[in-house]
Amino acid sequence: MRTEESSSGMGSGLSFLMGAAIGAGVALLVAPKSGRETREKLKAMAGDAKEKTGKYYDDMKGGVSEAAQKAQTYYEAGKESMKSAAEAGAETLKKNLSDRGEPSGQI
Repeated sequence: MRTEESSSGMGSGLSFLMGAAIGAGVALLVAPKSGRETREKLKAMAGDAKEKTGKYYDDMKGGVSEAAQKAQTYYEAGKESMKSAAEAGAETLKKNLSDRGEPSGQI
């Protein structure tokens, strides 16, 4: 559940950043400045956006790796638990059949 909360928070943050970038771009395009100034400002904003996107990507990549590692750990623990339970059940069944004098076959 914690991962879902983190993911939705990160998605909201990305949406906010994208909205802010679009709004700033529109403001630059309608502002009364020379073409050179506008291009320089847009170039700087693009560089900032690229940097922030890279950081967001790295954060997401780390989060996904961590979640995959946890899932693998839970899977292995569940697998071992199920194996132990199956073995214990088979042993109990063999014992009960043996106590009754019935053949246990290939259990």
